[in-house]
Amino acid sequence: MLMRKVPGFVPASPWGLRLPQKFLFLLFLSGLVTLCFGALFLLPHSSRLKRLFLAPRTQQPGLEVVAEIAGHAPAREQEPPPNPAPAAPAPGEDDPSSRASPRRRKGGLRRTRPTGPREEATAARGNSIPASRPGDEGVSFRFDFNAFRSRLRHPVLGMRADESQEPQSRVRAQREKVKEMMQFAWQSYKRYAMGKNELRPLTKDGYEGNMFGGLSGATVIDSLDTLYLMELKEEFQEAKAWVEESFHLNVSGEASLFEVNIRYIGGLLSAFYLTGEEVFRIKAIRLGEKLLPAFNTPTGIPKGVVSFKSGSWGWATAGSSSILAEFGSLHLEFLHLTELSGNQVFAEKVRNIRKVLRKIEKPFGLYPNFLSPVSGNWVQHHVSVGGLGDSFYEYLIKSWLMSGKTDMEAKNMYYEALEAIETYLLNVSPGGLTYIAEWRGGILDHKMGHLACFSGGMIALGAEDAKEEKRAHYRELAAQITKTCHESYARSDTKLGPEAFWFNSGREAIATQLSESYYILRPEVVESYMYLWRQTHNPIYREWGWEVVLALEKHCRTEAGFSGIQDVYSSTPSHDNKQQSFFLAETLKYLYLLFSEDDLLSLEDWVFNTEAHPLPVNHSDSSGRAWGRH
Repeated sequence: MLMRKVPGFVPASPWGLRLPQKFLFLLFLSGLVTLCFGALFLLPHSSRLKRLFLAPRTQQPGLEVVAEIAGHAPAREQEPPPNPAPAAPAPGEDDPSSRASPRRRKGGLRRTRPTGPREEATAARGNSIPASRPGDEGVSFRFDFNAFRSRLRHPVLGMRADESQEPQSRVRAQREKVKEMMQFAWQSYKRYAMGKNELRPLTKDGYEGNMFGGLSGATVIDSLDTLYLMELKEEFQEAKAWVEESFHLNVSGEASLFEVNIRYIGGLLSAFYLTGEEVFRIKAIRLGEKLLPAFNTPTGIPKGVVSFKSGSWGWATAGSSSILAEFGSLHLEFLHLTELSGNQVFAEKVRNIRKVLRKIEKPFGLYPNFLSPVSGNWVQHHVSVGGLGDSFYEYLIKSWLMSGKTDMEAKNMYYEALEAIETYLLNVSPGGLTYIAEWRGGILDHKMGHLACFSGGMIALGAEDAKEEKRAHYRELAAQITKTCHESYARSDTKLGPEAFWFNSGREAIATQLSESYYILRPEVVESYMYLWRQTHNPIYREWGWEVVLALEKHCRTEAGFSGIQDVYSSTPSHDNKQQSFFLAETLKYLYLLFSEDDLLSLEDWVFNTEAHPLPVNHSDSSGRAWGRH
């Protein structure tokens, strides 16, 4: 009390500090604490420290997650397991899931090298997925690879009888010949064009093109699963090493959403599901994130081209349109991106495409090829089961099958579309050939493109789940369309089919002009042979397939790889100097499967995307999160 009465005296705080000093000290202390905690959350490689303070937000993996394509509630959040999935065996090794005590590789899986901040910033811009920081790959989400493999009903590579005990059968020799063709195509690419998108065999160099926005190595990604299933072990390891060391995503060009999805995303997803190697999963998710800006349109229907530099969707004019086969061929891959990332944004994007297509009025039940992503209206009434429309229908029936036959929306859309196609597009020529014409506002063009020849296999694949009274009809229809496509090959000098063929003026299954007479190593005809063989085991399909092998060897094989030809009606055709990546992904794969047992990539376990990359069917026994159940 006495001290307070002394004029000019200010008592000290209990810490020996005057009040202004105390205030400054507390201010400094609070700033220091804020700085420390901010650094904890913002510095790179801090994800482990964050987990000390933040509850993780991730979903329990499992193939059933992907199936949420019909508005089901998201899975409950729970902490991810701490360890990455073990890798599958290399081609030719035993499947660890078939043993009681699976062997784990030392050190777990190799992680992909960080791709840099520029790439991650581009991937994050305009999306709801934040960019991953270097070093965080695969930490926040774990896919249970062993559980997935244990649900498969057949070994991935089949029962694989001991070839030393197998008789030297003709079909085995045919299979080995196709394998040799693949090995030659890969080695030629590796020697002259490794890392480029495609090989030019005549000039013995590589070709980049402008479809992929600066991405490289399309042939590498497209070849991974073919090399694996053919048990070309050394070649597969070469391809895998290139992906690990040289496949960079920090590109800035404009890319085709469709082509990047079916070739790169599809190839990486397939390689992961076959091997369990984390590098493929991580690259697929990162690349998928870079595609998301294409969906930033008024309707959510994606544009065909996405800019990796700006993250925009390009061509933002009211008169531009998106192509049915392109925006309709994302469903399989994007569901699996959700499955492997735990992020629902991929599935939500393709769910919205379905929603738009279900609501819009369709002329006579048909789906025109062009849709405005701005207005959500059809731009013109051109309908085709060939180019511009083809894989949209393919992905409907395959979505049904991939869901474990729970995606009723896809099933109904497919059979409704098929009925409309039969009613308005299906024709039989005077010579008795069944074909699917093109429809332009009610007027038919009596032609089929080579691309439409996949439809025989598609209809065969869907016949089993049609109404009982329609099953036999669809099997016969599939056989007749496949026969017509075979005729387009048989009626050429090279025994290879043209890009398009007509039915008019007494000429059937023949191209009528040079601009449609080329063959670019396309797979659709042998694709249908493979499906029809597996359904019927009619030896005619293997005979027709072998005719294709001989024609490829005679007319398309060069000193340094395989090349397309410019005129199938010339006995000495000129080459186009291009070994398409899909030749290794599709044509040779389907031929190899045609001469293999049915349990090699069994259709009970796998569906093929439109680039022939196998993606697994959902065999989950969980009923709570079924794939698209309605």
